[in-house]
Amino acid sequence: MEPVTRPNVEDAYWHFAAERLKILERRSAGLSGPWTTDPILNEYKFCNTFRVADRVSQYLVRDVIYAPGEWTDEDVFLRTVLFRLFSKERTWDELEARLGPIRAETFDIERISAELDLLRGDQAIYTSAFILCATNAYEQPSKHRNHLYLVKAMLDGGLPRKVSEASSLRKVYELLIEYPLIGAFMGYQLAIDLNYSELLDFSENEFTVPGPGAVRGMKKVFEDTDGFTAEELILRMVERQDEEFAKRGLEFRGLNGRKLHAIDCQGLFCETDKYSRVAFPDLKSNRSRIKARFTPQGAVSELFLPPKWTRSGDGLVGEQLALPVAA
Repeated sequence: MEPVTRPNVEDAYWHFAAERLKILERRSAGLSGPWTTDPILNEYKFCNTFRVADRVSQYLVRDVIYAPGEWTDEDVFLRTVLFRLFSKERTWDELEARLGPIRAETFDIERISAELDLLRGDQAIYTSAFILCATNAYEQPSKHRNHLYLVKAMLDGGLPRKVSEASSLRKVYELLIEYPLIGAFMGYQLAIDLNYSELLDFSENEFTVPGPGAVRGMKKVFEDTDGFTAEELILRMVERQDEEFAKRGLEFRGLNGRKLHAIDCQGLFCETDKYSRVAFPDLKSNRSRIKARFTPQGAVSELFLPPKWTRSGDGLVGEQLALPVAA
């Protein structure tokens, strides 16, 4: 038996993947908009086809993980986890401008907390893209102080070493979710982030954890899952991608040859859920509209991808990636 799909929504999943990548290619080439004839993609804001190409992930890879400087493994772990907890570039920029490069050796909760107290008086210090667990697990009076104590507990508990010695991406995830304030979805996101660094080198197709948006998207794509788990459905998309693009006549070159991985197909279910709110409004869920409209914010920079992807021959031409232009 096979899962039963809603053909029009399944088509939208693959159409979105191909067309959203072409939008990125056209913008990266400096072409003037509009960059698509799809009215939904033209009007509303969506994440990129590839997770690593999203603005926040690009900042993480380029300016946090691979920032110029000499970094210990503990530094890389700290910088990656601390940035992702806030997922806000301006917060990171302000902290480093005021305190200097963030390092494990000089990690000072009181100094960082004092600066965050000042910052949050003028701006949001956390992203609004997803909701973080915000309990006072470390009995601190503010959300950010609890997160700082969380990071300290990870460092004191030797988590950077345990992560670097882990035998699999799933094991990294399991180590992360042992800590309070790290739920299943955040644990998976952090595992992927750490896997961008030189600390780890696992396949992104080893396993996956769907977020709430991805689960909503799956329910719209599939009428009947035939007993497949959410993880199995995501990996099924990874395995079938060439066939699915080809049978729909969709051109998909990937990220200079890099195919969709599980983290990307997981995200595409989430974006399909959003897309369907306009394209297929009869498919109800607990979200009925797309909140953010698309507003271009300057030119798109050349993508900076983990240098190890180049060394592994994963279809990439270099760290600074100039994408081919889609007609």
